[in-house]
Amino acid sequence: MSVKPVITLVQAPACHYCDDAAMALTDLGARFQFVVRTVERDSDEGQRLILRHRPPMAPLALVDGEFFSSGRLPRRRLEKLLQSSSCSARTA
Repeated sequence: MSVKPVITLVQAPACHYCDDAAMALTDLGARFQFVVRTVERDSDEGQRLILRHRPPMAPLALVDGEFFSSGRLPRRRLEKLLQSSSCSARTA
């Protein structure tokens, strides 16, 4: 049984990069299996993740709990990561 990667997106209000990341994840979801968790920046969990990872921009993107990116989501890099591992996505 394979485990789907979990992509956590910590979003901010009125953030166009956040909207872009959500659309990119929807597009990638048509080709890859993964779980998307959306967390609001102002929530308790969002604040904990921001304090832990210190992203300079929103959204903060985590893959399986590990820092992946902040700001504009690097779609090609995420696609390569998802292609390279069908069971678990890990950042290098």
